[in-house]
Amino acid sequence: MARVNPQNTFTVPLSPEQQETLARHVRAGNYRPRQVEYARVAVEGTDCQIVLYNSGKCVVQGRGARDWVTYVLEPLILQEARLGYEDVRNPGWSQPHMGVDESGKGDFFGPLVIAAAYTDAALTAAFRKLNVRDSKSITSDTRAEEMAREIRKLLDGRYAVVAIGPRAYNRLYASMRNVNRILAWGHARAIENLLEKVPDCPRALADQFGPRRQIEQALMKKGRSIQLEQQPRAESDPAVAAASVLARAAFLHALREIGRTYHVTVPKGASAQVQALGEKLVREHGASVLLETAKCHFKTADAVLAGASLTRAALGPEGAATSKITRERNDETR
Repeated sequence: MARVNPQNTFTVPLSPEQQETLARHVRAGNYRPRQVEYARVAVEGTDCQIVLYNSGKCVVQGRGARDWVTYVLEPLILQEARLGYEDVRNPGWSQPHMGVDESGKGDFFGPLVIAAAYTDAALTAAFRKLNVRDSKSITSDTRAEEMAREIRKLLDGRYAVVAIGPRAYNRLYASMRNVNRILAWGHARAIENLLEKVPDCPRALADQFGPRRQIEQALMKKGRSIQLEQQPRAESDPAVAAASVLARAAFLHALREIGRTYHVTVPKGASAQVQALGEKLVREHGASVLLETAKCHFKTADAVLAGASLTRAALGPEGAATSKITRERNDETR
């Protein structure tokens, strides 16, 4: 985590990718080079000095340091706010609310998982100390699962996870015929389940994936009193970030369970490797295995079946309900 002191000095470690981004930014911008020992980059900007040391540590100093951090380092380099004064710019982050996020939406195999996590001032401070962030920015599955365990300890039950397994997902898709409707249903269930544990939670925040009314219409009586908000890049909010990590950990656990059942290693995404595994499973267990392990409205399902010399009819009525025509209708409504 970054350190901040009253003299407007900010110190933050950068990943190799962030270091490259910083170096490109200062080369293209209006900065004056400086000579600093052990520095990879050393420049002077408007009322501040920026030094990137060979160790990967970035130090920003001077009267204009706070502005540079706010308008350059965080949005362009870090792509997140984490330098210790978020409450000034985002006071809602420390106020009691829940965040909702999902994992598995773009993965052929495995469930769609939606998680909701509560936060308040004390939990937000603890999340910052733990460096809780959008799970997509955590490159290691092992680290994501470790962080999820730490988040669960902090929350002490004040979270909810809804895992829509492939069989249930395919039934829902056959009925709803739209991924966003399934997402809205899952978000509503996660919100309702968390309200059972934190009934006084006043607000729920989720990423912008469709009309807000879709979630509102899916909420039961208990959830209709909560203030529901959606916004782009909601994962910057600590509660939504925590929910994203919990959802990813549950998704990874489910993939391992599928792997144990069929004695395979299940890859994420919808790559050629995923297709090859799908063809192997269909050859060994029949086409119906896709209904039990995968989201069958994906185009990958057509490719898998074609690779096994089968058509979608081999999946039965549920497979027919996730046909190309239905999928295109879904894509048009996203």
